[in-house]
Amino acid sequence: MSEIVDCRGLACPQPVIKTKAAMAGGAADITAIVDSETSANNVTRMAEKAGWTARQERQADGTIYVRLSRPGEAPAEAQPARAAAAGPTVVLVRSQYMGVGDDELGAILMRGFFHAMLELDEPPAQIIFLNSGVRLTVADSPILADVQALAQRGVEIWSCGTCLNFFKLTDQLAVGQVSNMYSILEMLMAAGRIITP
Repeated sequence: MSEIVDCRGLACPQPVIKTKAAMAGGAADITAIVDSETSANNVTRMAEKAGWTARQERQADGTIYVRLSRPGEAPAEAQPARAAAAGPTVVLVRSQYMGVGDDELGAILMRGFFHAMLELDEPPAQIIFLNSGVRLTVADSPILADVQALAQRGVEIWSCGTCLNFFKLTDQLAVGQVSNMYSILEMLMAAGRIITP
């Protein structure tokens, strides 16, 4: 069974998310149609990491067809081994923006980061919000729906109480629980992996 996934005009990470959904749907061959080099490379990397073969075909109008084929089962020894982390994965969100530079871009990147996190087979065990990052757990947060969806999947959501108080947001907390610096430090010390967007 073949499937075409038209991702033209979609912002990151939507081309990867839509293509991954098609891969999970049982198609043996998928053609993802994208309109940027970045999207083509992101889809290719995601598919190859999942064991699929990928081939890119560029058209004169700038459209790129990423042809994906489901492989046969690889022998067990060919499967890449992933080192087990000693403890849970913790995401530490230290700002309402992702990266350093333009705040508008940082907000877009943070929305993409959390939206993509929903697509992970294994989300992090805990997400800790510090400093202006606590603005992402209150009622008017631009990513509130994604954070709530992660909480429904069992991800523990923690916001720094001192930070909420500093920004006068304690009564607006809309997802997760309030934590303190000692408890946050305990979570970080017990983590097998810490991710800071």
